[in-house]
Order: sequence, then structure tokens, then C-alpha cells
Amino acid sequence: MATLAVWSIVVAFVVLGFKAAAWWITGSVALYSDALESTVNVIAAFAAYWAIQVSHKPADDDHPFGHHKAEYFSAVLEGVLIVVAALLILTEVWRSWQNAAPLEQPWKGLAVNGVATVINAVWAGILIRAGRSDKSPALVADGQHIMTDVVTSVGVFVGLVGAVLTGWRILDPALAVIVALNILWQGWHVIGSSLNGLMDRAVDIQENIRIRDIISANSKGAIEVHDLKTRIAGRATFIEFHLIVDGDMPVRESHLICDRIEDALKAEIPSVRVVIHVEPDDEAKLPRGTTAVPFA
Repeated sequence: MATLAVWSIVVAFVVLGFKAAAWWITGSVALYSDALESTVNVIAAFAAYWAIQVSHKPADDDHPFGHHKAEYFSAVLEGVLIVVAALLILTEVWRSWQNAAPLEQPWKGLAVNGVATVINAVWAGILIRAGRSDKSPALVADGQHIMTDVVTSVGVFVGLVGAVLTGWRILDPALAVIVALNILWQGWHVIGSSLNGLMDRAVDIQENIRIRDIISANSKGAIEVHDLKTRIAGRATFIEFHLIVDGDMPVRESHLICDRIEDALKAEIPSVRVVIHVEPDDEAKLPRGTTAVPFA
């Protein structure tokens, strides 16, 4: 992931260079808004690299549960930067409306911007796939933001072609407003998703069912499982539950059951952390007699 984060910085600078050139060539406020969003990409790429480096640090005395949540801070920062960029775009739109000017060398500028859009599209797909595979909120947020940039760039391209062909100068600032509103929405989405992670959001329903099935399939010798709790912190998934065993079962035997369950969960779920609280049968919440280990 660190390698991808480094390359994300390089790609962000390259794309920013192309988009800044496109704006300089044409003087288009819509292309200015596109370039400004790429400036956010550069800052976000640096933030993602820092967050990924921190999140991979091992647990220490001050952070016994690890540093996984560092990536959420990067995603929140990216969301805030997106909002700031949108406000700057709207400010430039206001100036453009007051002093409307024809576009200079529009086709050349659009061609340069098109190259940047293709690069962004390819890189966004790589980041999103890798981020989801490695459960990295920073990479996913970075990829989703870049993909939003791609969508807005395509919209700007189509709109500016229309502006050139029709001569309607108003289309240029109008497109910039649409870009600003779109990235405001995306910024809110990025911030909201990151805050869910900081608030210890549980795994989704499908993952919860999978976890329950793994526990049930590997808890032979136990009586019951209850109080299953999960939370996600970056790429790590934390699972804890109570395991009911016969009150006369030796500690060594109950420990073997716990090891079997923990090994099965680690084999199926990357970066999982498991805490099992063993209790005697008088703490059971369901009547005994079922063939499978039930969840209360």
C-alpha cells in the first residue's frame, strides 16, 4: 500500500501539471475548477501516504490496539480540502461572471485536459481496487475522489465543447458551478464515511453472518455463543464474544476451542483481532439440547 501511496503522489503532480496547462492555455474557469480539484488530490496523496505509514506501525504501550485509525484522519482531511476547493471555485466563478471573456485555444486546452482525465481514470480504478482489497480507507477515499474528478472532467469537456460550438460563454462558469456542487457532495460523503470508522462502526450484515458461521463451525465442545460485537478500524476487524462451556471443562480444553475459533477467523478475515470471554454453563442464555452451538 505504501508503494501505491507514493505513486499516487507522482500521478497527482503529473495530472495537476496537465490540468494547469489546460487552464493556462484556454483561460476557462471550468478548467480552472478542474485544476483546483487536482491540487486537492496532491495534498490528499501526501496525507494518504503519511496515514498509511502510521497505520502500519505495530502496537505500542501508548497504542495497545494499534494505529489503524490513522487512515480515517487522512480521509477526513481530504473531505475538508474538497469543500475548501469547492468554495474557491465558486469565488472564481463569481469573478468570471463579472468579467466574461472568450476561451483561447479551446481545442488545444481540451486535448491536454483529456490526457489528464485518462490518466486519472486508470489510476482511480487501481486505487479503489487495491484499497478495498487491503481494507485501506485512505486509498479508497483517494481513489473515489479521483474518480469524482474524472466524472467532473468528462462533464467539463462535453460542456466546453458545447460552449465553443454555440458561442455561449455562460456555459463556462455554469459548468464550474456544477463542478463545485458535485465535489461538495463528494466531500461530504468522504467525511461521513470516515466518521463512521472513527465511531467504531460494526461490520455489515453479510460480514456479520459470515463471522457467526465461522464461529459456529469451529466451536465444537462449547455450549453457546452470545454478545457478539464487531468494529472496523481501517484494515483491521475487531471481534469479541462470550463462549459458554461446561463448568467442569478443564481450562486447557476450553482454551483449545478458543484457539480453533481464532485460527479459523484469522484464516478467513485479514487483519482480524479476536477476544473471547469464556464463561461456565450457568451463564448460558438459551436452553441446552440443540445439536449446533447456538447464538444468543
